[in-house]
Formats: sequence, C-alpha cells, structure tokens
Amino acid sequence: MRNVLSKNIVKYFFVGGLAAFVNLSIFFFFAKLLNFNYIAVGAAAFLAATLVNYALSVKHVFTSGVRFGKKQEVLLVYTVSLIGLIIDTGVLFTCVDILNIELIASKIIATGIVFFWNYFARKHFVFKAKL
Repeated sequence: MRNVLSKNIVKYFFVGGLAAFVNLSIFFFFAKLLNFNYIAVGAAAFLAATLVNYALSVKHVFTSGVRFGKKQEVLLVYTVSLIGLIIDTGVLFTCVDILNIELIASKIIATGIVFFWNYFARKHFVFKAKL
C-alpha cells in the first residue's frame, strides 16, 4: 500500500509539474509580459492546466472510472479544481496585494499549495475505488 502511494505521488509530481509548467507559462506570458490582469490570467491559466492535469492523470496516475462514470468524474475533477482555483486565487491575491511578494513568486507559491490539494482531493474523492 505504501509503495503504491509513493509511486502515485511521484507520478503525480511529474504530471502536476507539467500542468504547473503550462499554468506558469501562460501566467508569465499574459500577466507578466503583456500586463493583463493577473487574477483573470491566473484563472484562465489554471483552467488550461487543469485540462492537461486531468488528461495526464487518468493516463499515468489514477484509474479513470473506478468510482464514477466519465461525465461525473470530469465534473468532480473540475469541482475539485474549482476549489483549487479559489485557493490559488486567494493565495495569489494575498501574496501580491497584501504581502507585496513579486508576481511570479506569488504564482509559484499558490501553485505549490494547490498541487497538494489537487492530489489528495483527487486521490481520496474522485479516483478512490468503491468500498
């Protein structure tokens, strides 16, 4: 059991890392270079990264369809991700506007926190096998 958990989190680290790269790349380009509103860009980048994360997660980390049908599973992944987006936006706002942390550093902090939320919520809620 412990070995499976450690393998899954290592796989998710790479999957999440790629999704984080997508998230940060979009964010950097539109918020930092083009100076678009960082909250709006953060939400759009997060949603794009969620799509990448889901596609790679069901291929490499989690078994799709073990608990829910495909449509319900996708809905639940986006529900978990919506909570992640709220966390991401709250941390980003707090870091930038309250703590005056640099924009990209703030996004990295927010992304790191949400990484753990996404993994554990998906593992224990969305993709957990039926009892």
